[in-house]
Amino acid sequence: MESDPALAAGALDLVDRGLLHALQLDPRLPFNRIAEVLGVSDQTVARRYRRLRAAGALRLVALPNPWQIGHSPWFIRLQCVPDAAAGIAEALARRPDTGWVYLLSGGAEIDCTVLPRDPDPEELLLQRLARTSRVVAVSAHAMLWIFAGSRGGVLGPVLDEPQVTALRPARAEWPDEHPTPLQPVDRALLDVLGRDARASLAELARATGWSESAVRRRLDGLRSSGTLFFEVDVDPTQLGLRTAARLWITAAPAALAAVGEAISYHPEVPFVAATTGSTNLVASVYCRDPGALYQYLTQRLGALEGVQHVETSPIVRTLKRAGRPITPS
Repeated sequence: MESDPALAAGALDLVDRGLLHALQLDPRLPFNRIAEVLGVSDQTVARRYRRLRAAGALRLVALPNPWQIGHSPWFIRLQCVPDAAAGIAEALARRPDTGWVYLLSGGAEIDCTVLPRDPDPEELLLQRLARTSRVVAVSAHAMLWIFAGSRGGVLGPVLDEPQVTALRPARAEWPDEHPTPLQPVDRALLDVLGRDARASLAELARATGWSESAVRRRLDGLRSSGTLFFEVDVDPTQLGLRTAARLWITAAPAALAAVGEAISYHPEVPFVAATTGSTNLVASVYCRDPGALYQYLTQRLGALEGVQHVETSPIVRTLKRAGRPITPS
């Protein structure tokens, strides 16, 4: 897919950024509601949306919440011999149970987010990879809690509070005490939403064989219970953010929640989560250039009370993002 040169240069205007922020609040928001809040026409919003998608700057997908189906997500870190890392990362990106795959630190390390179908991650990956001489070391870290939500992500806050209030859905953002279990009949629904979270009710009805009213009720139930969540995949490189890193952070236990919450409001950080392991937080950070990353580490992150240690691993290549393998341009 060819990228738009203007987008690649980071030349998004306020309408583009407002649209992206609105979709982070609710990816299925009707265009007429977004247009009313942004003060533009429905046609303008639809045209901008199509342009962002065609440029590869935006993709919307829906995924089952792994905690709601009894599986915990894991981060797998692999140290490889340099000439093997790219091939192993590409193989991991082809797996249906991986969501994000990065090549890090000069190309000898792989960072992989696993959404296991088998609840035992050791059975899933470690036994397959740890015994080969091409993998030097493997560590697995269970994801315990996600801090970053619909905060604007790498866009930063674009819409003001009244605009956010007008657009925010009246649905639970996190699982409640009464989850809606996935059923085998939901598979066709999830297959379509996994490709396009904005698929119409008519398209979902054709895929499932249900009526549009039945699709609407099921979709609302899955969303309100937290069983289904939406991922707004914005390509940072097409926003002019070309320096990326994974941060493995150690926070004092008493400060863990406060540090994670504070980081989640940093515009450079679209994702931060608490984990098990020798560190207790992992974050993705995207900056304009290495100097901006340095400033983030030393000024914004370094100023947080309770941060004891930070390991910074530059992202050399993204092989998979939000469940989609990335083809090198």
